[in-house]
Amino acid sequence: MNRCAESPRISARNIQRTISVNIAELEKFAGSAVQHCFKLRKGKRTELRNVREVFVWLISDRRITELHRKFLGQAGPTDVLTFQHGEIFISVETARRQARAFGNSLIHELKLYIVHGLLHLHGFDDQTPTEARRMKTAQQRMLRVCNGAL
Repeated sequence: MNRCAESPRISARNIQRTISVNIAELEKFAGSAVQHCFKLRKGKRTELRNVREVFVWLISDRRITELHRKFLGQAGPTDVLTFQHGEIFISVETARRQARAFGNSLIHELKLYIVHGLLHLHGFDDQTPTEARRMKTAQQRMLRVCNGAL
């Protein structure tokens, strides 16, 4: 994969055992997505530019619930958690439930969560309605561009 000098390396690992996932496809997608993140207008000093490697961990609801409680103080599973050192944790079980609820494929939902995590690393936030709209627009654009580039 061709990478810009400042682009982090992407590694994806499936450490949950319940749902089969095409890791190679997700790594390829994430590599394209990180390149497109750098084309978005955000501050030059983002965590995404500062990390050498982005780790995408596909985990179970049980594990993401533990992380959700420990780091955000919230109960129950969530879809994706991003840590500023370059780790993106995704619950595959939650992704499957959400994909079914929204009529998406599992792979589409996982790609959405990867983009969401990368955007957080690139300085986007979704804490206010305005920030959330801006982030959603960037997510949709990146999904279109990156899916077309593969």
